[in-house]
Amino acid sequence: MDKRQAVGSWLSGPRAAAEDMGVDFGHRGKRLGLPEEGPGAIAPTGRRLGAIFVDWGLCFLIANAFFGDGAPQTTANIAVGVLFVVNALAVGTVGFTPGKRLFKLRVVSVDGGRLGFGRVLLRTVLLCLALPALIWDRDGRGLHDRFAKAVQVRL
Repeated sequence: MDKRQAVGSWLSGPRAAAEDMGVDFGHRGKRLGLPEEGPGAIAPTGRRLGAIFVDWGLCFLIANAFFGDGAPQTTANIAVGVLFVVNALAVGTVGFTPGKRLFKLRVVSVDGGRLGFGRVLLRTVLLCLALPALIWDRDGRGLHDRFAKAVQVRL
């Protein structure tokens, strides 16, 4: 085996190189004991992105309608605060935000139960920082979900 095959190319990434060498990672969520498809499976990336765009849109509308003074920076800062409140309350009580409900997703603990209040707050703070939500593990969970021991699943 040549070195290029063992390392893979920069286009395929380390996962593809490992799979070429015979390493089987299984489906996303296998390590967490989640099914490959259907209810309870890891939420697809497209649905998660759609849900956050819907939530952001609603938060910007709320911020602009009730608190906006016309300055885009002020409205954006208030929208982050609204996003924090909506996520903390909605995920902490019913397990989903309006966007997640629309896209048929739910946030649950990795052990299958509901998230506790502290873990919901940690997840929400990290989500509002945005960077942890943009870094994913091989199961497709953002750092905000990993730190809070949470996972987004299909309904």
